[in-house]
Amino acid sequence: MKTALYLRVSSKEQKEENQLPALEDYARRKEWLISEIYREQATAWRDGHQSELARLLRDARRGRFSYLLVWSLDRLSRQGSEAILGLVHRLSNYGVKVISLKESWTEAPGELGELLFAVVGWVARMESQRRSERTRAGLERVRKAGKLIGRPPGSKDRRKRSAPKRRALPISEWSE
Repeated sequence: MKTALYLRVSSKEQKEENQLPALEDYARRKEWLISEIYREQATAWRDGHQSELARLLRDARRGRFSYLLVWSLDRLSRQGSEAILGLVHRLSNYGVKVISLKESWTEAPGELGELLFAVVGWVARMESQRRSERTRAGLERVRKAGKLIGRPPGSKDRRKRSAPKRRALPISEWSE
């Protein structure tokens, strides 16, 4: 089976050598042919900065591999489980099964795998809603205490900010 590896590190201090040998060993044990290695050194918090992920999605759509092997699902995105599940679903529509070395449940076959992904997505959505509720409650408590939220009036940036750049739509907003 043709397999792609996706490695992502967020900073120069992190090394993809922590991910690569384990993924290659896993593919070798399964007797999968590694057809491509996508290497990303970018934060997964901001949309539009993961050019290798965009290339991976194009190659998946073209049927260049059947499996995508990642160290862990959070290597795909840090925007939460909903974004990760969206990517996994999209890859599934292209005929690609996502396997995570650290989340062994991603290997569950058929409907069981779909059920587990759905449960994880639901839990992530609930966690996100609770986090938002706690944030709003904390902001309301601070407002009621008479404190200002945000920068103090009259404060200025220490460094000049650049104007926002126009860019293409983020990966999560591409149409099929």
